[in-house]
Amino acid sequence: MVILHIKRGDESQFLYETDVNNTVDDVVADIVAIYNGRLKVTRICYEMEELQKHGTSLPQEMQGLTEDQIKELKLEDPWAKRCAPAEYIISKDEMGRRCGLAPPPHLQDVLKKAAEAAKEFISKKHVDLRKCLTQKDVCRALDELRGATKIVFPAGLPPHDPVRMEQDNVEDLSGTQAANEVIDPSRACLWACGKKLLNGNKLSDHLGKNDKSKVTVKLCSSSEGAPGREPIMTEEERKQLMLQAYRKQEEWKKLEQDDDDNYLNSKWADGQNLKRQFHGLNNISWKPLMKK
Repeated sequence: MVILHIKRGDESQFLYETDVNNTVDDVVADIVAIYNGRLKVTRICYEMEELQKHGTSLPQEMQGLTEDQIKELKLEDPWAKRCAPAEYIISKDEMGRRCGLAPPPHLQDVLKKAAEAAKEFISKKHVDLRKCLTQKDVCRALDELRGATKIVFPAGLPPHDPVRMEQDNVEDLSGTQAANEVIDPSRACLWACGKKLLNGNKLSDHLGKNDKSKVTVKLCSSSEGAPGREPIMTEEERKQLMLQAYRKQEEWKKLEQDDDDNYLNSKWADGQNLKRQFHGLNNISWKPLMKK
């Protein structure tokens, strides 16, 4: 099985295992599903942090308003107490996005641990561990989050809550930074070795028939153009090369500054040393005679 090291820009995302006989279309569709699924898990984990602190989300027309404005407009959140967890605590949201009926500490831990476990399932650390990612891993992470939500909020979440909208796949990302990160499957493409993998071809048409190889590929949208080429050496290799060059430079500086001629006192620099050896004049010691 060939291993594809998936990158988005210059950032590693995950490893993907496939067969060179698979079509480019199928591989791209599977990779995009994993990539977008990881983004979904990340978004849910972020919203769950707010969910455990301040409870469910307010209706859109109430978000960002002060208590006085809500009273003046006679607005009411019909979902707050209906969906509130048992033994909820009051924790006001200063941003005005959530109702303030938060879960008790022991239920907050349930959401927190679920988010940590979900992040671990899709972590980029798996690249260093040489562990490939699949859609099953993404589904496990989503199931972990969904299960924790049901435990803490047995009555469910309001239909307008971002966590529920993400879990029901009806999220609206328009106008957000998250919308720019998601890749449209119909426009997704892969690049390897500076060339685009063409739809309709097999992977072997671009990567060869060696089924025991590892190839770095970049995931892009067709509207983005060709990605930058991979650097010849890694950042760590570049640092080591610069360190070695610096050490060489310092050595040359020391040699240039070293004008000491003490080496002339060495035996190997003495032109009369061989002559004295033939005459037996080496290692002769003397001292003046003392008169009695």
